[in-house]
Amino acid sequence: MSREGALVLVATPIGNLGDLSPRAVEALRTADVIAAEDTRRTRGLMTHAGVAGGARLVSVHEHNERTRAAELVERIRTGDRVVFVTDAGTPGISDPGERLVRVCVEAGLAVEVVPGPSAVLAALVVSGLPTARFVMEGFLPRSGRERAERLALVGAEPRTTVLFEAPNRVGTTIADLAAACGGDRRVVIARELTKRFEEVWRGTLAEAVARVAEAEPRGEHVLVLAGAPPAAPPDDDTVRAAVAALVADGASTRDAAAEVAATLGVPKRRAYDIATGLRHP
Repeated sequence: MSREGALVLVATPIGNLGDLSPRAVEALRTADVIAAEDTRRTRGLMTHAGVAGGARLVSVHEHNERTRAAELVERIRTGDRVVFVTDAGTPGISDPGERLVRVCVEAGLAVEVVPGPSAVLAALVVSGLPTARFVMEGFLPRSGRERAERLALVGAEPRTTVLFEAPNRVGTTIADLAAACGGDRRVVIARELTKRFEEVWRGTLAEAVARVAEAEPRGEHVLVLAGAPPAAPPDDDTVRAAVAALVADGASTRDAAAEVAATLGVPKRRAYDIATGLRHP
């Protein structure tokens, strides 16, 4: 009886090779095919883990993932276990893998995961910022309207946001975040996580701009940004003006109060009291 084929996503170290799990080693050792973002890096990892050759090693990266996916799907259909690894961390998170998983799922094939290192979670949990609800933003667009729109969304996001950035662009990104969020927004800069020169810095965006300007940034950076503070509730004058506009258009007291409450996020009773005051000064 032939074994069932599957795509197996294997997380690999983000810096410290000691973080390679026994399950990850076993998955590499028993794979029929190992699909890797960078085959040279993966060969080095396999040598470190003592995994001898045997599995076919193929390259799958952002430029060929679409075409390679069809080939790998056919291998899985025939019963092969295809292990997929990226350069570091968990596949599919700001790395290749998302398309490959989707194609396998759509084809009705098994997809498994061997969890492990993740720069996103490592930076988040050491940040000291709220972790119950967070957003993974990844790399921002490099320029243009798309970048401006994304920065505006990040600036208004109430949840903790995790971003990636390359060392040569981190200064620009932090300055842009300060402009979009305000210089007093809290930020954590995590650099070289799990490596010898790991550094976690905490402060405000304004302080971060000054810090990055002091020395040339090195290594991949993970930025963990505090969420936007809750918006101040509208004052009575704002609520009164909104209710007055609806009443002037012929809305009933009840309908005006309900619509203003929903639109401005104020209690219905408050909006109703103001609406009643407008009807009966």
